[in-house]
Amino acid sequence: MSDRLHDPDLDRLVQELNQPHDAAAGSAAVATAGRAAARAEPAPGGFEGELPKLDTPDLQQVEEGEELDRLLAEMVRRGASDLLLVAGLPPVVRVDGRLSRLPGEPLDGDDVSRLFRRHLGERSRADLERRGGADFPLRLSPGSSAEEGLGSARAWRFRVNLHRQRGEIAAALRALPREIPTLAQLNLPAALGELVRTRRGLVLVCGPTGAGKSSTLAALVGEINRSEALHVITIEDPVEFEHPSGRSVIEQVEIGRDARSFAEALRASLRQDPDVILVGEMRDLETVRIALTAAETGHLVLATLHTHDSVQAIHRVVDVFPAEQQAQIRHQLAVSLHAILTQQLVPRRDRPGRVPAVELLLASHAVRHLVRNDQLQKLHNEITLGKRAGMISMEESLARLVASDVIDVEEARIRTPRPDELRSLLSS
Repeated sequence: MSDRLHDPDLDRLVQELNQPHDAAAGSAAVATAGRAAARAEPAPGGFEGELPKLDTPDLQQVEEGEELDRLLAEMVRRGASDLLLVAGLPPVVRVDGRLSRLPGEPLDGDDVSRLFRRHLGERSRADLERRGGADFPLRLSPGSSAEEGLGSARAWRFRVNLHRQRGEIAAALRALPREIPTLAQLNLPAALGELVRTRRGLVLVCGPTGAGKSSTLAALVGEINRSEALHVITIEDPVEFEHPSGRSVIEQVEIGRDARSFAEALRASLRQDPDVILVGEMRDLETVRIALTAAETGHLVLATLHTHDSVQAIHRVVDVFPAEQQAQIRHQLAVSLHAILTQQLVPRRDRPGRVPAVELLLASHAVRHLVRNDQLQKLHNEITLGKRAGMISMEESLARLVASDVIDVEEARIRTPRPDELRSLLSS
């Protein structure tokens, strides 16, 4: 294959992955994950200082198939959002946004390769061979012995990214939530529920990686599902929240399993009588183009972008197109835009955990005019003036959290792009 990455470690892993094995073995190994969690002590409340040692053997001393089970079980037990497996370090977990190393010996590239060789499907193997990276889900079957004592009948699910660094194989695992959160449970303003009361338009949920964008979208879909009889189609890679149909009919399309790409899935969804379309991420020109058209022609489109504010979000949408098309795209976006919600998660001071700070831009007549005429530097002023309409600036959100003694002043200061404005709000 002409575009194959030539790397000894990658070649070795690909050879291992292509060795014949029992197709059921991978599923059986996944189904046993979490057994250690069923026997484990309750997770400590603080996570300050050294984490307690595990009662299970080191990676090098346990049988293949049990190693990953042990790590997934410990991840669940500690309430970790992420697990990082990097050669040269012991396993690392992220709890409430903070990284902690688990006790144990450092891993090497062979350890990480061995953990996953039975869990990759055909597409993931091809991605790993061609691009040096692969994304795939892992699932624990509900009702299996692995689920005993874990507090819910719904399956434990994980998103895996297998990749290379310094010539070695590494992995990042994200725990996928099993319950659909509400806006209240996410500590988001109840008024955000109004974003999904419209029948058309584009709602962008923005923020850095790990800012809770997917959780917010899930909560918005949950709002629809509880109150509206609509047809909702979600397009994700992978599906993160599994929505049972309530008042609404909900279909969930997973890239790689149900469709080849976001653009193809989105184009196909328009022929499936949807009222609401959720796009997990707008990654390319064609996906953005179809999403804008869908929002303009009578669908509510919910999507995420990895941007830090409303101005950057609009730039991201427009700049994906060639320069000669950008004036037309600005006009189309001005017509189709409904709202941009930007959020970030801030460590709490009152108890363990994090709380969202948000910025909300609503597409008023003045905002549409600024987008159409490429005067985005004036958008922040419109957010400030639009408080009565429900808009909120990031600085105002941070100031409210400080005033409520939920977050520290210093945490607010390092998260605002406008420190002078935050200082003024805190002193008023």
